[in-house]
Amino acid sequence: MTQKELANLLNNLHVKGNPLLLFNIWDAGSARAMQEIGAKAIATGSWSVAASHGYEDGEMLPFDLVLANMKRIIASVHLPVTIDLEGGYGRSATQVQEIVKQVIESGAVGINIEDQIIGGKGMYSTEDQCARINAIRQVAENMSIPIFINARTDIFFQTDPVNHDDKLLEIAISRASAYAESGASGFFVPGLRDAKYIEKLCRLSVIPINIMVLPDMPSSRQLADLGVARISYGPGPYCQVINALKDAGSNALSLN
Repeated sequence: MTQKELANLLNNLHVKGNPLLLFNIWDAGSARAMQEIGAKAIATGSWSVAASHGYEDGEMLPFDLVLANMKRIIASVHLPVTIDLEGGYGRSATQVQEIVKQVIESGAVGINIEDQIIGGKGMYSTEDQCARINAIRQVAENMSIPIFINARTDIFFQTDPVNHDDKLLEIAISRASAYAESGASGFFVPGLRDAKYIEKLCRLSVIPINIMVLPDMPSSRQLADLGVARISYGPGPYCQVINALKDAGSNALSLN
């Protein structure tokens, strides 16, 4: 497939009630493993990619390493690849636009972009984040690649679940609408676990909703029934692999 065809495929895989399932990977080997078991698309998780390189999350991994790793992943599979870019490795719309240009040139057809301020405090205003998203959409259109822009909000991730309420949901719905108008393809709400809020967000959002699997939340089947269009696993897969490695290593290093 051409890059444009892969981008269109990724967009079309986001179906409300029949979600795209993404078991997040971190390198070419893990990407190939997902392809071999029938994954429909490949998605990195920034935390996992950083950890696999020996770095902390939060754009601590230099972008040249992010790019090189991404190129190896894309070259290793024939599926659509979407990349977790955290905050876009830049604060201004112009900086983010240049980063995404390199990402598209390298073959990716989707990105995650966050509205929390990496290396700072709080979140971008809706207006500032919309300007960043709009700049990304503009460069994608200029390159004739309809990438899937998965606009992440950290409203729920930065708030204790016991304090999730109607007010936060209203803010999320407002951001989803604004991000969509600015060119976002989907709305990612990590940290949201309550079924009633997930259902309402899916019903009122004008773009597909992405939920990240966490403990004590509805099953994937239930999330599908609530209207979710994308389910991802974040750093979970990497942590499972590393824990298995530690267990196997502990056994191997024991004289018992």
